[in-house]
Amino acid sequence: MKEILNHLFEYKTLSKEISKEVLMNLAQGKYNNSQVASFITVFLMRSVTVEELSGFREAMMELCIPLDVSAYNTIDVCGTGGDAKDSFNISTITSFIVAGSGQMVVKHGNYGVSSVSGSSNVLQYYGYNFTNDSDFLIRKLETCNICFLHAPLFHPAMKNVAPVRKDLGVKTFFNMLGPMVNPANPNNQFVGVFSLELARLYGYLYQSLNKNYSIIHSLDGYDEISLTGNFKVIGNDGERILNPKDINMSQYAPEDLYGGETVEEAAKIVEKILNGKGSKAQNEVVIANAIFALITAQPTLDIATAKQKAEDSLFGGKAKEMFLKLLS
Repeated sequence: MKEILNHLFEYKTLSKEISKEVLMNLAQGKYNNSQVASFITVFLMRSVTVEELSGFREAMMELCIPLDVSAYNTIDVCGTGGDAKDSFNISTITSFIVAGSGQMVVKHGNYGVSSVSGSSNVLQYYGYNFTNDSDFLIRKLETCNICFLHAPLFHPAMKNVAPVRKDLGVKTFFNMLGPMVNPANPNNQFVGVFSLELARLYGYLYQSLNKNYSIIHSLDGYDEISLTGNFKVIGNDGERILNPKDINMSQYAPEDLYGGETVEEAAKIVEKILNGKGSKAQNEVVIANAIFALITAQPTLDIATAKQKAEDSLFGGKAKEMFLKLLS
């Protein structure tokens, strides 16, 4: 590791192969915590390259416990986190709306690292028991169109990194990797990212993967469609910048998206919205994200049809039904 660190401290980058090798070693506990922290910190000081990110992804996918969902048309709805916006659990709620619309979701999630509450915190609050039992997860997928993959159970090698990430308490390249290393490797991916630079990196990487994808970034820094201003969508058919008015929605202020200060507050917001009692801002934001998730998995859909499906799911109670079925 000493040679690698010296190489990086000289402002040099790593090849895809070396990046993969380092992450494999790191995951297998071959470096001490100080070395791991130093390595992670390099990528807080400068941008990760496509080659480095690609190598890290390959290592994570090789080390994970896979879930075979190739018999189904599935999508992951996931954000990188790390946008420091303290918004409510938008992608979690979006996942249930998408599932309630009839589209199968393989949701990859974790505890919040740089936020109060990640998707795992919310589900655990409501008593969901995390598992990596494939039969159980496939059964959930078939009965409620959604299964939840708690990242630590599928990436056990990452336990050596977890304490360092927790102590650092800031977004790292592992936040960037999260949506890319879903162990089910679904054939559709809807992912929100916290910066335009990362959106471009993801774009380059996803072009080489055989799947439908949409990469979302709100230009004021959210890792989802926040409706607080313009947002960029990068997909198989190129990229475009849209405004809330383009999807017949209003523009909102950041405080309209506030997610609370505790896991309990965050969980209660999720419950309120799924009960159809969300504010206009909360409802429109989750529906906006569901629109583009549905179009990602079903490219023949237009915005109006996708919006109708999402609204029917949320206000017709199907999203809540999927949530309760997942918990049962």
